[in-house]
Amino acid sequence: MNIAVCIKPVPDPGHYHRITIDPATKLLERKGIPTIINPVDKNAVEAALQLKEQLGGKVVLVSMAPPDARETLKEGLAMGADEAYLLSDRAFAGADTLATARVLAAGLKKIGELDLILTGSESADGGTNHIPSQVGELMGFAHLNHVTELSMEASTIKIKTKIENGYVEYQGRLPLALGVAREINTPRYTTLMGVVMAQNKPFTTWGPGDLGLAPANTGLAGSPTQPGDLHMPQHGRRAELLEGAPEDMAGKIVAILRNAGVLA
Repeated sequence: MNIAVCIKPVPDPGHYHRITIDPATKLLERKGIPTIINPVDKNAVEAALQLKEQLGGKVVLVSMAPPDARETLKEGLAMGADEAYLLSDRAFAGADTLATARVLAAGLKKIGELDLILTGSESADGGTNHIPSQVGELMGFAHLNHVTELSMEASTIKIKTKIENGYVEYQGRLPLALGVAREINTPRYTTLMGVVMAQNKPFTTWGPGDLGLAPANTGLAGSPTQPGDLHMPQHGRRAELLEGAPEDMAGKIVAILRNAGVLA
């Protein structure tokens, strides 16, 4: 099987307090903030590696991200993936999920014949759940999201997906695009040997010209979802010092709470 896993570098949760919003572009400012592989995307990598171990074939990683995501992608290579493709250009910045899916689909088509495309069901920073379905539509693949079980028997793929009050079981045939949930597996740890081997695995970077994409269809310009007005909340607080005996303070506090509508 030829399996592609779309992964997204997301800000390291330990540095969330450093993320700001540019008041001019209204986009998140992440420059200089360490990134990690989107956690549920690692479950997608693990699912791909398990299928490869069972059936043979190749696992490739595909990501639309800035150039500094190279080291993040190498973690996926260290887990056992065979190749990585970084789709990177300033023209891709500010993309919503549809513009992102266009870039990913263009990269996937350029890679060549694929049997299965896996992604995480959602990203830790966006959480839209859009990418698996959008990529599937653009690739012309049948698609499902929130996959919790996945297995191959002969030419049939068996899938279980979670829904609000239970689950649904499917049988299908390749090619497919699937978004996996955390419940599907426990991602393996990288080993020292895996890290060493990752340094010599094929790593390709493509931009808009390589993918045949017009700037008008990528990034902020190609995004139907546009940021609206930005209002920064005020965090100041007003304080009032109360003095007197405890029994007097209790009555004053109750009166203040009633005036504020907290107490009837």
